[in-house]
Amino acid sequence: MSSLVQLHHPTKGRQTGFVEGDRLRLLLGVASAYQLAQAAVSERRSLADCAAARADTETLEYGPIHRGESEWRLMVPFDHPDEPARCLVTGTGLTHKKSAQNRQAMHEQAKAKGSTAPIEQPALTDSMRMYQWGLEGGRPAAGTIGVAPEWFYKGCGTVLRAHGEPLEVPAFARDGGEEAEVAGVYMIDSGGAPRRVGLVQANEFSDHQTEQMNYLYLAPSKLRTCAIGPELILDSDFQNVNGTARVLRGGKTFWSRGIATGEENMSHTIANLEHHHFKYPAHRRPGDVHIHFFGADAFSFGDGITLADGDTMEIEFAGFGRPLVNPLRIDRSPEKWFNAARI
Repeated sequence: MSSLVQLHHPTKGRQTGFVEGDRLRLLLGVASAYQLAQAAVSERRSLADCAAARADTETLEYGPIHRGESEWRLMVPFDHPDEPARCLVTGTGLTHKKSAQNRQAMHEQAKAKGSTAPIEQPALTDSMRMYQWGLEGGRPAAGTIGVAPEWFYKGCGTVLRAHGEPLEVPAFARDGGEEAEVAGVYMIDSGGAPRRVGLVQANEFSDHQTEQMNYLYLAPSKLRTCAIGPELILDSDFQNVNGTARVLRGGKTFWSRGIATGEENMSHTIANLEHHHFKYPAHRRPGDVHIHFFGADAFSFGDGITLADGDTMEIEFAGFGRPLVNPLRIDRSPEKWFNAARI
């Protein structure tokens, strides 16, 4: 496995490092992974080769940095270093059976609320129907176009949080819960072609209670902070990836579940998801960055868990480096009124 991290030091600024076991080898003259990706395209070399060619003699101990015990801190592993607004954060839902079943259950509960009549044979919801479309047409032959998946927008690069940084439940939100996923990281080259830079562990983090009110609230329920990292994986096999999602409360495991992703566990191929994301001209602007979530297998809300302020979310996929850990913070202040003043 080859992986990169982005680091920041209070006096030395930004640096990029190559992961070598328990050490991080800094790269000479490389302030960002974005800069390295541009060099790789220009030099027609792999990102790993470009990183190796720029390896410095200086290394750092990884453990204290990952634990937050160093002046060095981990940043998100890939971003647009100059213009965060040129990083589009999006995702694809209903790609895993468990997520579709959880969505189906939420819709059934919302429909049945206030009714005492038993639901013996619930109708197939739009969510489960879309999942079945993926099973039937989301894995087309190479070079052909399959059925379009569900798609959602989360924000621009300002919503991204690094390993160790809190994910926020804003004052207007009803809830906040982890969604353990893998996300694709992309850069659009000078010719307008999307380039997959690598893959990252991700916590898509959504407001499931808002979504549960009505599935048409899915769009605003996704407009939240989210986390990726700590490492950018350059060459991971994404056929069958297993891991664990945990919630810690008071330093002890409160909830835990095994999770699985990768193309063998999904209703769509990555190539099909990529086609339907990048078919839009607005998603192929040269120089832009895209972080695209591939969907979740399980999340604590599906097991009836409501996260509390101070809980810690941990996500760990085999072959994806050290765990992604983020605390949860709930804004208890009164919701603010926003009004557009006339010019």
